[in-house]
Amino acid sequence: MGSKHHLLTDGHGIPMAVSLTAANRHDVTQLLPLVDAVPPVAGKVGSPRRRFQRTQGDRAYDSEPHRRELRRRGTEPVLAKRRTPHGSGLGVYRWVVERTESWLHQNRRLKLRYERRADIHMAFLKLGCALICHNCLKGSFC
Repeated sequence: MGSKHHLLTDGHGIPMAVSLTAANRHDVTQLLPLVDAVPPVAGKVGSPRRRFQRTQGDRAYDSEPHRRELRRRGTEPVLAKRRTPHGSGLGVYRWVVERTESWLHQNRRLKLRYERRADIHMAFLKLGCALICHNCLKGSFC
C-alpha cells in the first residue's frame, strides 16, 4: 500500500532520472537502473561522457556488488557504509536530493498518491520533474 519515488539528480538538484516502486521495495534495487537511465551528453567531439564522475548515496545504497558495477560503468561510488558512525560528510551533499524531493512533493498529486495505475502516477512524476527543470532554467530556483 503505497509507492516510493527514487530520484537521481545532478549537483544542483536538477532531476536526471526518476523511478517509481512499491513502498516496500529496497532502495538499492533502483540504483543501477537510475544510473543507466541517464542519457549521454552531446556537445564535444568524440565519445560523449555518459556517466557522472561520482555517484553519491546514503546508507540504503551500500552494497559491494553495486559499488563494483558503478565502477564498471565509469563512475566513482561515494556511498555511506552501514554500521559505521555518522559524520561521513555525505549529508553536506545529500540535502540537494532532499530539496528536489520536497519540490516534487509540493504537488499534491505526488505527495499523496491518488491514482491506482502506476503509469498515470509516473506521468505526473515526470511532469513534476519537467516543471523543476523549467523553473531552474527560468531562474525561479536552483
